[in-house]
Amino acid sequence: MTQLWRYPAKSMMGEQLHVAEVGPGGLVGDRWWAVRDEVRGGIRGAKKIGELMGLSAAYLAEPVSMGTPPAIRIGLPDGSTVDSTDDDVDARLSTALDHEVTLHPLRPAADTEHYRRGAPDSDDLLEELRGIFGRTEDEPLPDLSVFPPEILEFESPLGTYFDAFPLLLLTQQSLDSIERLSPGSRVDLRRFRPNVLIDVPDSGDAFPEQSWVGRTVRVGDAELVIETGCPRCVMVTRGFDDVPGDRGILRTIVREADQLLGVYATVRTPGDITLGAPVSVQPT
Repeated sequence: MTQLWRYPAKSMMGEQLHVAEVGPGGLVGDRWWAVRDEVRGGIRGAKKIGELMGLSAAYLAEPVSMGTPPAIRIGLPDGSTVDSTDDDVDARLSTALDHEVTLHPLRPAADTEHYRRGAPDSDDLLEELRGIFGRTEDEPLPDLSVFPPEILEFESPLGTYFDAFPLLLLTQQSLDSIERLSPGSRVDLRRFRPNVLIDVPDSGDAFPEQSWVGRTVRVGDAELVIETGCPRCVMVTRGFDDVPGDRGILRTIVREADQLLGVYATVRTPGDITLGAPVSVQPT
């Protein structure tokens, strides 16, 4: 394992870690904050508010498993910062995003209205899905049946700010393959927002982690169940920081990788992960 990432706030840039605790719901502190769209309703990420990827978030105190989300400090595009405890945090975020939002920590799963989906941008379902996933009319949409059914009604699995599953694993080999297949594109890890980046022995497979679906992977002390490949969406095309916008990189993923890059996982056995920890995949 070569990199370990935690994202304190949904769709904002994250923190690179040396050690992390994996609890039943994923990396402790991962996506414990998010913004709510006060125009169309609903918790939103960069699928809808792309400018979120130009913000960064870091904890002011280390999060604790099963604890209350600690305050975060958010870096804004103009180089200034704002804390989640500041009275003007919502106003400053709304100005930075050019969209009215409010900032929220995780709420209990029972608060279903907090997690309910906001209004779509289009009444045409296919148009709405193509916008979210960044697909052209001649490209296939992902198989939505692989996702938890509750995300049809809610923005995320209740009690979380994840898109679908708590962990995302990505191999260096997959990144290298996309870079090779996308000459002229900036293939930056930060586009793809994995929790764990893994360098595996060369097998000749361009996207080796896709063969892990349905298997158990041990990373450090934690055991993870690989649920499905991660279908990529419009987020990977966004420009942020020094990374330019690039719609071509998504075209490559759809065409060359069956729209999948990285794999989603759930937690079978919680435990600690330390940078450089061995990774083992259960045999088929």
